Amino acid sequence: MSDKVRRTDFRETSPDRRRVLTPSRERRVPSRGQIQRRQRLVQAMKLVMPLLAASVLGLLVFWPEIEGRDSRLSFRRGPSLTPEALQLVAPRFQGVDELNRPYTITSRSARQPGQEEVMLLDLPKADILMTDGTWVYVESNHGRYDKAAQHLDLSGDVRLFHDGGILFRTEEAAVQVDAGTASGDRPTKVQGSFGTVESEGFELLDRGAVMIFTGRARAILEGRQQ
Repeated sequence: MSDKVRRTDFRETSPDRRRVLTPSRERRVPSRGQIQRRQRLVQAMKLVMPLLAASVLGLLVFWPEIEGRDSRLSFRRGPSLTPEALQLVAPRFQGVDELNRPYTITSRSARQPGQEEVMLLDLPKADILMTDGTWVYVESNHGRYDKAAQHLDLSGDVRLFHDGGILFRTEEAAVQVDAGTASGDRPTKVQGSFGTVESEGFELLDRGAVMIFTGRARAILEGRQQ
């Protein structure tokens, strides 16, 4: 390469490149008075904000008192929240009666509306094992079981089956589980090997071993011819 070639010095720039743009506005340094005013404003906000929060909290605490007083402002209390009833799926209650005979109460679902030991049953079923090995089975559409009192109220197509081939039907029945008794004052129909009995009410004693028909009753008895 020829020495006559001129080397370009890139450090040399045009006057336009060396021109520095001036800022659009001049930056001003705050004075001592301005700095002090800002500090006082920050300190005041640190004091006011906690007081404002405490005032809001006090208003929430004394809200019922404000509502009860006559004033230009009126406050209306919203609807109170009521806890939902306890829901159970396929519950099972087991126990023994006064003669130490076991019994079991089940249902498709149950609901406890309050704090008491009372359960509202959907499609309840109960079976009781007798001392001699026989059993009694009862079912209905609805039920109310008081666990503390061992009392069961049944309603809606109440059906009782005895191991001896007895079918008992009525609309309502009150069962005292621990004593093995039941009663009702609705039309009752009983079918068995002895025939058919219809009455205005009933009483069952000793787990169905003794049946008493109350009110007007009509019986159709069936017997073997000699």
